Amino acid sequence: MPNAMMVIFPYRHEDYWVFDYEPAGLIREPFVSGMPAIIDSLVQEIPNAAQGFKLLFSPIAFSEYQAELVWVREQYNGNWYRWEAKNLEGWLSPALFKAGAKLGEVFLWGSQGMP
Repeated sequence: MPNAMMVIFPYRHEDYWVFDYEPAGLIREPFVSGMPAIIDSLVQEIPNAAQGFKLLFSPIAFSEYQAELVWVREQYNGNWYRWEAKNLEGWLSPALFKAGAKLGEVFLWGSQGMP
């Protein structure tokens, strides 16, 4: 069975949370439409998160997950997800799926500081 857990390393660039995924040609791909607030909430305890942090995500539970993002609807080839516990909603662009994310009803996210 392939590994269901994926990892990217978001960082701040010109007031946006962005990530790179060179195999898919993604450089400074921004998180938009509500996702910055979700990321801000996830990383508030990580020192210097703006310089980069590890973001783990998976459609199945893992021990370190901090946020359960539930699918709400599709729009513009991306998907809206809701973090019920924080009353936040954000749109994930199709670019994240180029980085290996699997479309699902639920995304579980966890964040860690860089070593």
